[in-house]
Amino acid sequence: MSFGRLESSKNPAPMSDINVTPMVDVMLVLLVIFILTAPLLTSAIRLDLPQGEATQSGQAPQSVTLVVNAQGALFFNDQPVTSDELRTRLQETAQRNPETEVQLRADQAITYGRVVEVMGLAQQAGLSRIGFVAEAPRSTPSR
Repeated sequence: MSFGRLESSKNPAPMSDINVTPMVDVMLVLLVIFILTAPLLTSAIRLDLPQGEATQSGQAPQSVTLVVNAQGALFFNDQPVTSDELRTRLQETAQRNPETEVQLRADQAITYGRVVEVMGLAQQAGLSRIGFVAEAPRSTPSR
C-alpha cells in the first residue's frame, strides 16, 4: 500500500461539437404534423358532387367588353354608348344568354365609384359574371 497522493483525474475537455439530434427531432415532429394536417386544410367539407355533361370543348363562352376610359366615357364592345344605351344593351345581352361574361376594362385614372356604377348596371341587367381585365406588368431588361 502506498500512501502517496492519489492521482486525480483530469477534467474532461469541453465538447466542441454541436448536438443536432434535438433539433432534428423537433423538425421531424413538425414535419409529421404538417403532413397530417395539410389534407384537412384543403377542404373541411366532404361533398359528393353530382356529375354532369360539360359544355362542348369547341364552344367558347360568350362575353361582352365594357370599357371606361380616363374621361369616364363608356364603350360597349368598342362602340361608344351612354349610360341608358348601356343599360339597354346589357339587358338585351342578359335576355339572350344570362351566362354571358362581362369583361370590364377601366383606366386606372378613373374613380372607383364609376367602376362600381358600371358593375351595378351589369348586375341589374342580370349579368353576374364580371371579369376585370388588366395588363401584365412590363418587365425591365436586366443589365
